[in-house]
Amino acid sequence: MTDRVSNTLERVGRAAIAGVAEVGFGAVLMAQSVVWAFLGSKRGQPVRISMIFERCMEVGIAAVPIVTLMSITIGMMLAIQGIYTLATFGAEQQVTIGVGISVVREFGPLITGILIAGRTGSSLAARIGTMRINQEVDALEVMGVDPVRFLVTPALIAMLIMVPVLTFWADLIMLAGAGWYISVELGMSMGAYVDNLTEIIVVDDVLHGLGKSVLFGLLITLVGVINGALVEGGAEGVGRMTTRSVVLAISAIIITDMIFAFIATR
Repeated sequence: MTDRVSNTLERVGRAAIAGVAEVGFGAVLMAQSVVWAFLGSKRGQPVRISMIFERCMEVGIAAVPIVTLMSITIGMMLAIQGIYTLATFGAEQQVTIGVGISVVREFGPLITGILIAGRTGSSLAARIGTMRINQEVDALEVMGVDPVRFLVTPALIAMLIMVPVLTFWADLIMLAGAGWYISVELGMSMGAYVDNLTEIIVVDDVLHGLGKSVLFGLLITLVGVINGALVEGGAEGVGRMTTRSVVLAISAIIITDMIFAFIATR
């Protein structure tokens, strides 16, 4: 019994130490990425604009179809549930309030972050993990190319640019989907719906959601890179760490969103 307890405590301790080490590794990666982004030219190794555009295409443009599809579906779902709930009080016309605020402050950034974590964060972890297994990362260092400057910084910059852009697009599509259903179900014209939204939603609400999306992009990148860098054991290890990357990124996004919501409503 004593041995079992001690073994359990040892595993918990090792896991805690490994978690702290990963957080520290992420902090170092972020600091190095910022240094390369601003001081790379002075060091003779600037971050190439072509790589940033390539990552932006991968993160943003290629993700527009799935973000659009999910956004219009979720917008309609919010309208359906909102009307159903408010019908209990005979206040269906007030559904615009709940839809507008919840989309720009919560659902837009949250759904976009989760989609990007599953789509792009996993590919980032798989790419770096495969390069590590094939010793391509070591080859970069031998050639005098810093792996953080070459692999991490372009991805981080692209995430910080494109995740907020996709979030704003998701906001518009969700509100459009909700407006279409509301106009059909309640007979409200789209003009009246837009007028209600402009009265309800203020700039701070939009900036609140976009600010969270920037942090989500940072978390997705760091989690993907960390898990890719820790790959061991060949193809099986790549698959395992890719899955772990998605799980951790989505968990980090949801927890961060909860903290933001708690602080913003105090």
